[in-house]
Amino acid sequence: MGNVHVITGGSGGMGKAIASLVGKTGTVLLADVNEERLALAKDELATKGITDVHYQTVDITDSANVKVLAEKTASLGTLKSIIHTAGLSPTMADSMRITEVNLVGTGIVLDEFIKLAVPGTVAVCISSMSGHFTPKEGPYTEVLKNPLAENVVETMEQFAQGNSGAAYGLSKLGVILIVEEQAWAWGQKGARIVSVSPGTINTPMGRQEASQQAEMKVLLDHTPLQREGEPSEIATAVEFLISDAASYITGTDLRVDGGTTANIAKFRAAHASN
Repeated sequence: MGNVHVITGGSGGMGKAIASLVGKTGTVLLADVNEERLALAKDELATKGITDVHYQTVDITDSANVKVLAEKTASLGTLKSIIHTAGLSPTMADSMRITEVNLVGTGIVLDEFIKLAVPGTVAVCISSMSGHFTPKEGPYTEVLKNPLAENVVETMEQFAQGNSGAAYGLSKLGVILIVEEQAWAWGQKGARIVSVSPGTINTPMGRQEASQQAEMKVLLDHTPLQREGEPSEIATAVEFLISDAASYITGTDLRVDGGTTANIAKFRAAHASN
């Protein structure tokens, strides 16, 4: 048995793009909530020559579900990477569910998969440029670093106050903070953990957000590269981060956002004038 790459949210545009690259170097295990979409993703990958693909339905907010996913991973080989793309965007759920999936779900996945980590294993968590729009230091910072603490969803709701966009930004900041917080623990196993913060990406989820949020147009208007990113551009970043070429990179976030975050001051000025 060889290396296994686990991709949560594996039936999504980003997940499939990542699988099409990492699948060249090992077994792929796609995980998502919908079995039909997973089967279609497997078939799509086969047309690209990626044939060593398995899938498992999973609810990342259910620790028992995630444990089963980890057990299947172990049965397939050695964990090379856990690439955690699963998450909800602001138009997909209410604020508490967004916190539960994006924050608590990330905590559950990392808590289970660190048990499988060996020297050379890499965890990549997909955050968002939205995580950089939320002040890193605040009354919520320590809460975000501990996603498995008791009543964390209810505690974070005091800050989100029913606003799905606020919950999303906070939860994605949480992903960045969790990665920093857990770098030591993963390092003790000879493993690495990083996050990637995409900007506006041309995926079905991205399309849904763009169609329902005027803010997305403002973001694009203030993106230095003047375009959306493609799923393949996230995939190549992930491919690099899990490779030996990135062997001294851990506990940090890589922004793949066309420069939007760097241009945040202009964005905020434009947003304030609307």
